[in-house]
Amino acid sequence: MRFLSSLIVVFAFAGTACKPKPAALPVPAGSAVRPPTQVVVAEAKRELVTEKLALVGSFAADEQVEIKAEIEGVVQEINFEEGQPVEAGRLLFKLDESKFFLAINEAESNFKLAQSNHVRAAQLLKEKLIPQAEFDQAAAQFEVSRVTLELRNRHLKDARIHAPFAGVMGARNISRGQVIAKNTALVTLVKLDPVRVELPVPERYLGQLKLGQVVEVSVAAYPGYKFSGAIFFIGPQVDANTRTAVVKARLPNEKLELRPGMLARVELLLASRENAVVIPETAIGQTFGANQAAVFVVDANQTVQLRKVRLGVRLPDTVEVLNGVEAGEKVIIEGLQKIAPGFKVKVASPSDEKKPARP
Repeated sequence: MRFLSSLIVVFAFAGTACKPKPAALPVPAGSAVRPPTQVVVAEAKRELVTEKLALVGSFAADEQVEIKAEIEGVVQEINFEEGQPVEAGRLLFKLDESKFFLAINEAESNFKLAQSNHVRAAQLLKEKLIPQAEFDQAAAQFEVSRVTLELRNRHLKDARIHAPFAGVMGARNISRGQVIAKNTALVTLVKLDPVRVELPVPERYLGQLKLGQVVEVSVAAYPGYKFSGAIFFIGPQVDANTRTAVVKARLPNEKLELRPGMLARVELLLASRENAVVIPETAIGQTFGANQAAVFVVDANQTVQLRKVRLGVRLPDTVEVLNGVEAGEKVIIEGLQKIAPGFKVKVASPSDEKKPARP
């Protein structure tokens, strides 16, 4: 029995001696001093930001008319060249006037005779020598002759066709010596300075438009160049099928570079803010929606802060920040994958960031 007890004690001691020692607890991550992470930053700046809407429209002449003959006749003169700029009132066509003068002479003779008969009939009626009906007939004949004379003079005037406004002549459809009928299309006159651009604007932007608003237009014929104009018409109704309204703008066109029918790429200036805060687009680390994003800001203690920001207009290489970052604060633009909120950082220039680290 004593032997058994001794054996149990020996095994118990052996078991205790063979038990492994407990492992040391890990050192908390925050207790070790982490070396600053090298990053590249950029300063948030205040700049002029313009909010624009890009649309496609087409050019149209400010004024355009198809000139037609009001009377029939023989074309005697053509006083312009195709494609020539002309001033308002310029004599364009002259028809043979000889038959119109003959018609005027005839009408003048009839008018003088009717006038004499009218005066004589008035005197006889006053003396009660003719009935009222005979006087009325003489008065009617006088009025008919007067109107006929005015019509003949108008025909003579219509034999000379003038430009109703200043513009550029199109291709003519008739030649000298040609007999033309009434309503014959002679030529097209187009006013190109100014020129207008017409475009459909989605209804959701109509509240941001106003008369006189600036537009910038570019065309394929002159790459890299922009023409400026102003809105003069906003359609009073919205198309139920396209949900757009017609908007028109006028553009100066002194050199006649812009032609009706050209495709126009239009930028509408919706708003401008002179002191908007902008940061490089590469500072955006994560987005949470159309206008919600996050950036890393380096504070005065060289510590990283995570800021949620609301974005505004996106510009080439930069983006507007509506809130979340103030002008003068520094945002991280390189090294975003190596940091987290609370990290200490060392600010480096872009050239230093690309240099290999020393061993």
